[in-house]
Amino acid sequence: MTSETQLRAFIARHRILLNKERDEEVERSSLLLSKCGPKLLEQKGLALGALGIASLNVGKYCASRILFHADEPEHAIRPGDLARIEENVSETFGRKKSAVSKTKKPDDSAAARTQGLEGVVYKVVSDMRIVITLDVSETSTDGLDLPERCRVVKLANSVTFDRMDKALNILEKIVLPDSQPSSEDKFLPDLTQLTRVLMGMSEPSKRNFLQKIVFFDETLNSSQQDAVRFAMESPEIACIHGPPGTGKTHTLIEIIRQMTSVTSSNPKPLRLLICGASNLAVDNILERLLGLPSPSNGEKIKVTRVGHPARVMAHEGIIDSTLEVKASRSDQAALAKDVKNELTAALDTLSGKAKGVKGKAPRGAERKKLWEEVRALRKEQREGGVVETVLAESQVVLATCHSAGGRQLRNHKFDVIIIDEATQALEAVCWIPIFKGQKLILAGDPMQLPPTILSANDHKTLADTSTKKSPNSGRTPQSFRPNEKLTPKSKISATPPLTTDSSDATEDESSSVTDSSSEREDNTPKRPVKVLPRQPAQKEKANRRQGLRPPRTLETTLFDRLEKMYGPDIKRMLNIQYRMHAKIAEFPSKVMYHSKLVSHSSVASHLLRDLPNAGAGNEDDEQELLGTPVVFFDTAGCEYFERTDSEGDEGSKCNENESAVVKNYVDQLIGTGITPSQIAIITPYQAQVSLLTSLLRPIHGLDLEIGTVDGMQGREKDAVIITLVRSNEKREVGFLKDKRRLNGA
Repeated sequence: MTSETQLRAFIARHRILLNKERDEEVERSSLLLSKCGPKLLEQKGLALGALGIASLNVGKYCASRILFHADEPEHAIRPGDLARIEENVSETFGRKKSAVSKTKKPDDSAAARTQGLEGVVYKVVSDMRIVITLDVSETSTDGLDLPERCRVVKLANSVTFDRMDKALNILEKIVLPDSQPSSEDKFLPDLTQLTRVLMGMSEPSKRNFLQKIVFFDETLNSSQQDAVRFAMESPEIACIHGPPGTGKTHTLIEIIRQMTSVTSSNPKPLRLLICGASNLAVDNILERLLGLPSPSNGEKIKVTRVGHPARVMAHEGIIDSTLEVKASRSDQAALAKDVKNELTAALDTLSGKAKGVKGKAPRGAERKKLWEEVRALRKEQREGGVVETVLAESQVVLATCHSAGGRQLRNHKFDVIIIDEATQALEAVCWIPIFKGQKLILAGDPMQLPPTILSANDHKTLADTSTKKSPNSGRTPQSFRPNEKLTPKSKISATPPLTTDSSDATEDESSSVTDSSSEREDNTPKRPVKVLPRQPAQKEKANRRQGLRPPRTLETTLFDRLEKMYGPDIKRMLNIQYRMHAKIAEFPSKVMYHSKLVSHSSVASHLLRDLPNAGAGNEDDEQELLGTPVVFFDTAGCEYFERTDSEGDEGSKCNENESAVVKNYVDQLIGTGITPSQIAIITPYQAQVSLLTSLLRPIHGLDLEIGTVDGMQGREKDAVIITLVRSNEKREVGFLKDKRRLNGA
């Protein structure tokens, strides 16, 4: 049982770590915005200047949408970015002062224009047009008094941190009843058995064993069926461990179908809230649900996607399932449309764009009266009940963990909460939806990418204490010429070296996979480091359960913590992968997954030459490029050094020579018949993505996917090229020392 002291320490430690993370994010954003001029901010993708207002209208949820047109076609503002709209600035660090400003004190509206309004990028219509949605303050009378020329600046998003802080406050008040009461306590959720189990205040209840489950999907393998059964039978918590390509989403879809249908194993259909660490994860599940065949009774699962439309995947079916679109098509939509039209007319008058006003916005008492009318219309729009009706009729609601804390779901309760990508989400953000349910299912892979943490961790990893080798190399440095034909010496086609003989190896063991620097002491390949099998005492220690402990770092996810608290019985692992050739899967299986990961026969031996369009070129090229599952390019001693995209050691890394190698190999693959759409290039660094994009997009177009390891995790392509970038005299590899990141790659 968890003591009160342990509960207080756990929550207090989370607050400290979250505050550090918030401060780090704000500091990084503020530092860039304060030290960079307008043009440099645009080059870094943090700003877009010289914008003119094309139109303004009102969307759902009392939001105003502004369509801007840009003079410069090149920019890096993307849908979903949090942004501030402010008056355009000159090339200097601030707005030029006019002669009038020296003698006349600026009025309130001018101050408001300079300070700016905050919103979200809703849509990038084209290179020259961008739409931003903003929630205008009800108390402001100058909310939309924008200048003729505007500037949009990307901001650090503090809303997520505010919701996580609120979730911790709620958690503290319900598990520690003597916490300081407030006027909002009457709205606190109940202390459920789920919360008690998650905090170690109670043991998980015994499973409700089901005699037989009739699976909707008959293609599920035995490990997937076991995971579905485990999720159905667990009263409070079930964790599903899904290594790469093992059909984790496939399994979740079956669980959703089982829980929302009336069957012998589920007498009552349940209401589900499906969350994810990212919008992409949520939309992926929604897309699968929409693609399900209609059941025999003809009624498909009623689903609604909650979240800002700017962050939703731009597929027609997904857009149609969003709360905004469904609300606009409901029975009460006519009333909402009338209110919207009145709002638009009032806002047009306020901005001087209404017919007959000749560009002159109202001032004084007339302006104040108009804003009072706008506030009344906004209140009527909110209280119309359209949104509430749509959500009440939805059996499955989908949102990110963060969006689950929005006003739309404030009073909604669910039978089951499912969180996908739970191993990439901070524990505090998971608590936002947890309070709304009675049962929790977590899905993810703790052996892949952890949550992205900006603030420095309070613990050292094994790699930090490793002995650094001499940077001197015995190889003769050489430069790579882009048009030079690669020789066998510069390329090694091989199976990844296996580094363990034990099936008990885990992520906690220190094992050297490859020489992570770009130089070696000689021309001979490094010998694999052999990981010794655990001794009985080590196994006993690994299986020993621990109580609730304050986290050392925010990288400790809820999934990780529950496994340490309750042991391996809290989860089920999917062990058959359908993505990789057996030679690719063999290494991570032994090092990360206790040698339990098995390749399905459909992918175990598939090669590029099996593709119908592959095969152009001579036989030697075909074997080298199309008949080998894994290819290593050895650039040791070639002085292919990295560089940073900004001054000092901070900033993203890129490597021009390595990019030339990548381009050469892409050209060779395409020469054999492989299409750009069948190739993906991934790298840990955004600067390398930008470099490769400028190098390859003009030649191969948008079909060639180029992205970061983090951004493309879970995607599938026939040929994947990984460029690791790091190469320096200090032999530093940064966050690549985390084996989970390389495993994700």
